[in-house]
Amino acid sequence: MTERGGRLRGVLDLVAGRYPPFVFGLGVGSLLPVFHFHETTREALEPAFAYLVDNGYRTVTSDDVAALVRHGKHPGPRTVMLAFDDALASLWMVVGPLLAQYDLRAVAYAIPARISEASTTRPTITDGPVDAERLDVSDQPFVTWPELQALSSSGRVDVQSHTYSHSMVFAGDTAVGVVDGTYRAVETVFSRPRLNDGPSLEFLQASQVGYPVFPRRSRMSDGRRYWPDADACAAVQAFVEAQGGETFLASPAAAGALAPRLAAVGGRWESETDQHAAVGVELERGRDVLQSRLGTPVRHICLPWGVSGRVTRDALARLGVETAFANRLPGRFAVSAGDEPYFLKRLHCRYIFALPGSGRRTFSLLAGERR
Repeated sequence: MTERGGRLRGVLDLVAGRYPPFVFGLGVGSLLPVFHFHETTREALEPAFAYLVDNGYRTVTSDDVAALVRHGKHPGPRTVMLAFDDALASLWMVVGPLLAQYDLRAVAYAIPARISEASTTRPTITDGPVDAERLDVSDQPFVTWPELQALSSSGRVDVQSHTYSHSMVFAGDTAVGVVDGTYRAVETVFSRPRLNDGPSLEFLQASQVGYPVFPRRSRMSDGRRYWPDADACAAVQAFVEAQGGETFLASPAAAGALAPRLAAVGGRWESETDQHAAVGVELERGRDVLQSRLGTPVRHICLPWGVSGRVTRDALARLGVETAFANRLPGRFAVSAGDEPYFLKRLHCRYIFALPGSGRRTFSLLAGERR
């Protein structure tokens, strides 16, 4: 299940005029472009940084975006914001050193529940070759607390929230399958549904072969959470294991044998009150842990998968959050004065090269560079 919308969504966005004019060779005007990154390498990132510096662009951070949206104060011409989601290992190993080298700043949206303790920091590209590309897609792809603290203290990385746990939850009461080889191959650390609640994290792992899988959505969506009966799910998993696990699931008889067992898995829907409380806790805990660990204010957020809704928006306002990036309302993929502060929008980092400047590329050239 994906919350992103896929290629069809991209076509619809293009037809609806959601891309800002500079993407098509025109000027930036009064817009403030915001570009998002995830996993990265020196080879991928350095050309973008060099393009910005060579063409006289300055980088701004979250408070500048808030000043524009809420008070109409633009940070000036040739300004952009660089946003790095998830605070992956490459944020420390690659991004931090390149920000210093090119005298730029960035915003990092961190997930405190997924960050590990460590006794020391890891080497960066300043020390020699690093394998950030592999680490960024591993089962533990994030910066450590000492690394995030050092990035924040450098003054070059504005650390803000990406929610406490960046979780998917079950949001349907009919099982759509079980954990199998496809789940192992396709599901990332972010798309694995969360099985528990509270400060600790428990996600459905690829090793839990046979465990029932239900439709899922972002915890920040308006979809209420479904709690399948844990004992019944464990019983289905035990049945699959007893029949031979992966070998059984690959057999023609598996679907027929599993169907009645999956249909018999009951559960309960969370109440509307519980939903509102859970969304609020996810937002508040993410903010509070980051502020406590870093000693800096956390007033801004990027919502996972760009997903939000009425419940999340109400919680953001209640908590006094100043800005939130969530791409689900109409509007251009850039920030401007008067935008809805809890539904701000961004562009993929490849569109940095569409900004006015020497070596500029148009939308038609960039369209083939999806990654």
